[in-house]
Amino acid sequence: MEFVQAFIVSFREGLEAFLIVAILLQFLNKSGNKKLKVHVWQGAGVGVFASLIFGGILMALSSAIGGTDNTAKLWESGASLIAVLLIVTFIIWMVKHGSRIKRHVETQAELNMTKTGIFLIAMIMVLREGAEIAIFAFAGKYTLLPIITGIALSVGAVYLIFKSIVKVKLSTIFNVTLAYLILQAGFLAGYSLHEGLSASKGLGILESEHPVYTKAFDLSKTVLNHKEGTLGIPLYVAVGWYSKPEWVQFVLQYSLTIFLFAYWYKDREGQLQKSKQLS
Repeated sequence: MEFVQAFIVSFREGLEAFLIVAILLQFLNKSGNKKLKVHVWQGAGVGVFASLIFGGILMALSSAIGGTDNTAKLWESGASLIAVLLIVTFIIWMVKHGSRIKRHVETQAELNMTKTGIFLIAMIMVLREGAEIAIFAFAGKYTLLPIITGIALSVGAVYLIFKSIVKVKLSTIFNVTLAYLILQAGFLAGYSLHEGLSASKGLGILESEHPVYTKAFDLSKTVLNHKEGTLGIPLYVAVGWYSKPEWVQFVLQYSLTIFLFAYWYKDREGQLQKSKQLS
């Protein structure tokens, strides 16, 4: 199940990064600034390299703090919380600009039509996605294989799309993957709280009888067990299902999920109304 999660996340972030690079290159071709294309590649290369360094630091940090179970849980809780904040910020940005991402990138390029400007746009865009993959990998304890697989397939998808070999609506890809990111944001928020509570119990910060540990329900002995159940495992992969959550975890996870979907829906409705007014 971790493979599927890591694969989808890395594919989504890789697709975003390489689409931006492809859009920049295409824009420079059309605007007669082909000489600046080398700076796109340089910026993308630096972004990838910096992402690898950041990921390496997080991996080293993960190994260093994995000594005790409770300490590891505290770090996982903190890393997941950071990932949630980053994902939510990214989701809000995508809701606002995702449907107009091509124009957004081209506008940035028009305003920064210099060697340094083009270099920085490519570097920052790629680094942002790379950093998100690194934090996801750290928070979710993902291995390299699904991450590399997802990134490699995203490169192939971008190549096929821009060579017009494959006809696909980018908006469909973005909508499906954005919905999955929203589900993952809710799951990571709940996971962060769960691990923090577990560590607090182990370290004696909170008594095990504290009301905060009250379970919303316990379906761990049924097919809905999120680790072993025939229905629980696919639900865990697809929507971040947890078979025995504390009430606070359950409320946090699904409140955030519902809020983000509602925010997305409200923004889409607003854009549709604006389109009708302009037409």
